Amino acid sequence: MVVTQENVAVNGSRKLTPQDIADTLRDRIRTGDLKPGDRLPTQAVLAEEFGVERGTVRQALKTLQSDGLLANVSKGSPPRIAAEPPGVTGAAVEPQASMVGLAPRLAAAFSQPHVRIDVVSYTAETLMIALGEPVRHIHEGTIRPESITVRVLLPSSDIDLAFPRPIEGPDEGGKVHRRWLALRNTQGQVLRHNLRALRASHGIDVDVTFRALPFTPPVKLYLLNGAEALLAYYTIERSTLDFDSAEIEAFDVSGLRSPLFSFEKGTSPRDAAFVDESQKWFAALWATIATDLTLS
Repeated sequence: MVVTQENVAVNGSRKLTPQDIADTLRDRIRTGDLKPGDRLPTQAVLAEEFGVERGTVRQALKTLQSDGLLANVSKGSPPRIAAEPPGVTGAAVEPQASMVGLAPRLAAAFSQPHVRIDVVSYTAETLMIALGEPVRHIHEGTIRPESITVRVLLPSSDIDLAFPRPIEGPDEGGKVHRRWLALRNTQGQVLRHNLRALRASHGIDVDVTFRALPFTPPVKLYLLNGAEALLAYYTIERSTLDFDSAEIEAFDVSGLRSPLFSFEKGTSPRDAAFVDESQKWFAALWATIATDLTLS
């Protein structure tokens, strides 16, 4: 069974936030429980299902709308799931939100016999969710790679992160840092579990390795089979982080919404050079200042 965010309790029992609800609905879209053209339940029905106020549901729907996952959003009726995004069979012409654009590109990369994915990111959230699509194709038998190698560079737990951090005052008791660290570790563990499970279920040679960076990456980069580079900028914004006892106003980022720019070999000399230089940059980080990372 593929482990999703719904199966992982990061903060234990707590009231669901708009982001929690958006993530759950996003996962239903990714797995096909909600298909393009399907109409969502009413806000009242969703509020009852998740045990929250309608305002919380509305905020979650706004997030999905900004990610390009909902269409026909109006006050008169529940929105519909957006149609399949363009660029499923090739590199997208226009940049798309990372949550929308990454999954089909990974599925295309996994159609090769030997898959190599190199990643630099702040957490593994987008990668963890997007890998559900190629993993599903493997289980369905539509693709069958012989080997999968994934290398991921994430910020070290020992550094002072540029984000997230409280807007005012110090991080009392390290709450904000511990929250990020729990997310980083849990998402990485889920990603690794889902890929390693393919070894037992399909006999695929799988290798997943994480290393730690001594800085907070201002961008996230996905390198697919040395042939395509997908780049997104982390935009820092004010955010409210929920804890059991209080809320903390912090500077944070949402990588799921970050527009993803695609550069693919064979498209132009400029794109080919960007892919090659990005691969060299990753290799240099991996071999020099990155250190071993254990996800606890």
